[in-house]
Amino acid sequence: MEEAIAAVEAAAARRAPPVCPLCDRPIPPDAKSSRHHLTPRLKGGTHKGTVRLHQICHSAIHARFSETELAKRLADVESLKADPEIAAFVDWVRTKRPGFHAPTRMTKERRASRKPRD
Repeated sequence: MEEAIAAVEAAAARRAPPVCPLCDRPIPPDAKSSRHHLTPRLKGGTHKGTVRLHQICHSAIHARFSETELAKRLADVESLKADPEIAAFVDWVRTKRPGFHAPTRMTKERRASRKPRD
């Protein structure tokens, strides 16, 4: 299955670069990118659909929200774009070149809300 997905993505990349549905910038072949499960796998989203995002966009989502939040209220691109924190991030990242990447840190609020592991 993974090989088939890779083959389809490679063929699509030869035609035109995909566009990140979060920031609406093209994703060049040499840019860091990844697939985002719209419903997190841990919440039953293994076969519910994915979207290709710039890695920085994908990291921004997971730095701000828990799997539960993503599953309950942010399980589609429109909901993500409507969130004020993501909207502010998108406004900022849209000014960057399509291949731009920078490390992303988890927000203080998200870090504080995480349960300590035993």
